[in-house]
Amino acid sequence: MYTAGMRDLIQRVEKTRPSRLGQEYKRMTPEERQEVLERFHPDYIKEGFFEIAIGPNRGYRAPRELVALLHSKSPLAEPFDTERCDYSTDVLIIGGGGAGTAAAIMAQEEGAGVLVATKLRFGDSNTVMAQGGIQAATLPHDSPLIHYLDAVGGGHFTNVPRLVYNLVREGPLVIKWLENFGVMFDKTEGGTLMPVHGGGTSRKRMHAARDYTGAEIMRILRDEAQNRGIEVLEFSPAVELLLDEEGRAAGAVLLNLETGEYNIVRAKTVILSCGGSGRLHYQGFPTTNHYGATADALVMAYRAGAKLKYMDTIQYHPTGVAFPPQILGVLVTEKLRSMGATPLNVDGELFVHHLETRDVEAAAIIRECREREKGVETPTGMKGVWLDTPLLEILHGEGTLEKNFPAMVRQFGRFDIDLRCDPLLIYPTLHYQNGGLEINEEAETDVENLFAAGENTGGVHGRNRLAGNSLLDVLVYGRRAGVSAAHKAAGIKEKPGKLSLEHVQAYHRFLDEAGITADGAAPLLLPRYTHREKV
Repeated sequence: MYTAGMRDLIQRVEKTRPSRLGQEYKRMTPEERQEVLERFHPDYIKEGFFEIAIGPNRGYRAPRELVALLHSKSPLAEPFDTERCDYSTDVLIIGGGGAGTAAAIMAQEEGAGVLVATKLRFGDSNTVMAQGGIQAATLPHDSPLIHYLDAVGGGHFTNVPRLVYNLVREGPLVIKWLENFGVMFDKTEGGTLMPVHGGGTSRKRMHAARDYTGAEIMRILRDEAQNRGIEVLEFSPAVELLLDEEGRAAGAVLLNLETGEYNIVRAKTVILSCGGSGRLHYQGFPTTNHYGATADALVMAYRAGAKLKYMDTIQYHPTGVAFPPQILGVLVTEKLRSMGATPLNVDGELFVHHLETRDVEAAAIIRECREREKGVETPTGMKGVWLDTPLLEILHGEGTLEKNFPAMVRQFGRFDIDLRCDPLLIYPTLHYQNGGLEINEEAETDVENLFAAGENTGGVHGRNRLAGNSLLDVLVYGRRAGVSAAHKAAGIKEKPGKLSLEHVQAYHRFLDEAGITADGAAPLLLPRYTHREKV
């Protein structure tokens, strides 16, 4: 699949490889990191952000694509009957990825009736697409304290301390929980867990299952939920939350994608676990996200009065596919760099340490391609840099890539690219929503009876997430949300009051008073590709 011209450039990589063996590029100083971020990271491009004009976060900056949705009206703009009841449950979970499924299992264990409503198929999520691993301090050389320091440093010291405390303290418990369910983590021949480094980690604590860690975790959780008989509505995204007379979350309106009909769910408590927003393609970037990642939870909860946190910070994974174009933006797992694969420019030169934090690594790659003009141009006109994957066969022995990255070997093999012999062409790709709904340590939002977990929350990771902390986040706070929502539901003895969409009508009035008109309605539900603006 590589052209003759690209093959010629690969020879430069091969020529410099012997001199690079054992060479390690110097890590940046704090001042150098800040400079490269401010000059090249997309979060610092002012034109990419607008101010939110109404609601709890009025005046806050957020990506312009998200603000357009927050400034849109509901698809339920006309009077809508909320009196009927199609489903009734104790805990309604909106989203069937890792956080939602973990929440469902724990809520049921606490004795609650549970209903999961998911946009696509059960398990379709960013969780299932995660490759590199899950962080947890499980070995003697590590501790939750060291994990805490790494996470807070990686988040530029903006993380919410108590949220990080719970994250790292419960990490080993989550690994044990997953192992008890049957997750097959990589281990030594003696059966000991075998973690590796991630960008920004000071200890090896990334636990992987080859290069399909998220898929393995999601497979086990989904099977567990199905074996327990947890009810799941597939192809049924939520389009609005329902509130009672006191302004408390009490259900949702679901859209059946197959029939086009709306269904009313009454619930004592609601958990939002809808994932991120990568399919909004902020600033025109490709994305690693699954097809349904369109910021639904943020739109619905914001209309209901929930606050957002850190929506002005997005994570661009430094190693997304730049070529071939058929898989543009697909994740090239950080585990490759964890084991020693290094990014190289068109001349085969090291230009950044391979394990800088993700935001710094991404900014350095953008700098190499834009300012220094040392990127490799693809036949489509896009530029990227090499990731020297064959180096791993030299560092760790023949067969390393096939053993540790079987999915990637097959994926690129379909395009006649053998990562055991050929470097990969990479460029930053929109990967993770650092911000989201503001929650406390029990996963509660500031709307009563409304909980949230996973990528649609903000504060755990501050302004930059370390690799492997997302899978840990969805499980720690998915479990916490399930327990908290079940306990809250158990304490609600009165019959459900009158449910309404009055908060949506009020939101529409605020938009009108602000003179805001928008094309289309939100939540978006599915991405639009026919007229997407190119940046």
